[in-house]
Amino acid sequence: MDRRQLMSAAALGAAGALMFAPGRGHAAESAAKRPAESFVAAKDGTALFVRDWGTGQPVLFLSGWALPSDFWGYQMLGLARKGYRAVAYDRRGHGRSADPGRGYDHDTLADDLAAVIDGLALDGVTIIAHSMGGTEVARHFARLGGRGIARVVLVGTITPFLMKGPDNPAGVDPAMLAEGAALLARDFPAWIEVNTPPFFTPDTSPAMVRWGQNMMMSTSLLGAAQLAAANFATDFRPDVRRITAPVMLIHGDRDVSAPLALTAQATAALLPQATLKVYEGAPHGLPLTHVERLTGDLLAFLADG
Repeated sequence: MDRRQLMSAAALGAAGALMFAPGRGHAAESAAKRPAESFVAAKDGTALFVRDWGTGQPVLFLSGWALPSDFWGYQMLGLARKGYRAVAYDRRGHGRSADPGRGYDHDTLADDLAAVIDGLALDGVTIIAHSMGGTEVARHFARLGGRGIARVVLVGTITPFLMKGPDNPAGVDPAMLAEGAALLARDFPAWIEVNTPPFFTPDTSPAMVRWGQNMMMSTSLLGAAQLAAANFATDFRPDVRRITAPVMLIHGDRDVSAPLALTAQATAALLPQATLKVYEGAPHGLPLTHVERLTGDLLAFLADG
């Protein structure tokens, strides 16, 4: 790195420090006392890693299956810069959270979500959930009444029910699950490689693609396998109907992992207070492929509240 690059890097670092420098007032003082990274204990004692940026109205991000909280970094940065408190945590067995070898079911995950909301006093929080994060939100409403949650954004949701059946003829054939589960258990990196292209857009940088793959590879294999099976086989329609908060759904019309009609459109039909925004030509990995557009839509939704 030459001298000009070093000076540019130093200037950027200084700008970043100023950007998040605490202002005056009670919220800023509270943020100054709060660690930027910490852990919350789940009901069963599992340590859940939390990142907590900024001050103001709280927004809690839930990542998709086999993805840590890093996945939401760009949107968290955008919201923190605009005066929101952007919080995210690693699901058990993901990222820096503990892998207890148990609790990879939606009741436990809903309790984990409640532990984070209660532990950080995030009353009146807006939840922004990607993919299977939507199943955790739905189960939280069904199991705990959505305590503390004011509004919800579902991005690339996999609700309400993926598996094909007599009352869900548009669902995915269970034989496809068996094939994918066998590969996942035998060669998880190969599974990730096979499923990478449809997750991104063709113009996504190779570096961004590699980063996404590496995030997934850090996930507990036990957690990934058990949650993949639970996500596919669980009928979340009763849970979704219990969501009483206003919901915005954002979905790509080229989402292979969660086809639009099967997921977002079917979910919206179950929710009287839902609005659906469709991104033309967009895949499943919207937080990485449509950074600016998604961040802008999230800010607009928050401003309307």
